[in-house]
This record gives sequence, structure tokens and C-alpha cells, in this order.
Amino acid sequence: MAVKLYIAMVFVLSILGNEKISLIQVLGDIGTATSYDPPYTPTKCGGNRLDQFPAGNLFVSVSEGLWDNGAACGRRYRIRCLSGNNKPCKDFTTTVDVRVVDFCSSRPCPSTIVLSSDAFSIISRRDTKINIEYIQI
Repeated sequence: MAVKLYIAMVFVLSILGNEKISLIQVLGDIGTATSYDPPYTPTKCGGNRLDQFPAGNLFVSVSEGLWDNGAACGRRYRIRCLSGNNKPCKDFTTTVDVRVVDFCSSRPCPSTIVLSSDAFSIISRRDTKINIEYIQI
């Protein structure tokens, strides 16, 4: 499978007393992320098996665009928070590596990727929809 590498420049406006523009280099795809809480089973990838979940509960459910008729099961992604309402990102250098264990159960899915609450808390201060960069690893 050929891996596509997209390069884009994203401008993020942050207000810290004075207006300041930060330039962020993005090397992966751009999407959105939300979080979800337990219960996490059953999943479309591993059913009720508990061994499907990686250490630290760093896993995700993906939307139809990434699901690939189930071929997404087990794929790994590196995710970084880029922006969102009320400055949710911890910082622009923090990433989280996650494994796909499920297909988003909501129709329509609320985001490109739905992270476990543990994975989401690594990159975001708030439980809100965020803009992300993601790349398959």
C-alpha cells in the first residue's frame, strides 16, 4: 500500500494579550477528533476480547472514511491536536499513538477519529471536538 504524505501549512491564531500568529507544519492528514467513555466492548474488530486494547487504553474508533471495510482494524495512527474552541490543545508538539479497535457506532460519526478518553486526555485539556493531524504509523 502506498502511503500518501500531505504537507500543508496551518495558521493558528492565539490571543495572549496581543495577537500572535503561530505557524504549524502539518505532515499528515487533517481531521477532527472527539472522545468516548467506557464501556468499550464489544468492538467491530475484536468483539469482547480484552486483549485487543493496547496498554494505557490508547485506542480509537474510526469513521467510515478510515474504516476501509474493516481493514482499519489494528492500524496505528499518530495524532496531534491542532486547534479547537477555547484552546483545548495541551501543546502542538504532544502526540499520542493509538490503535484502531472499532468502527464509529454513531451515524453520522461525530468526528474523523473517536479517541478513548485516556488517549484524548493526552492531547487535549477539554472534552470537546478538536482539529487534529493524523498519520498512519
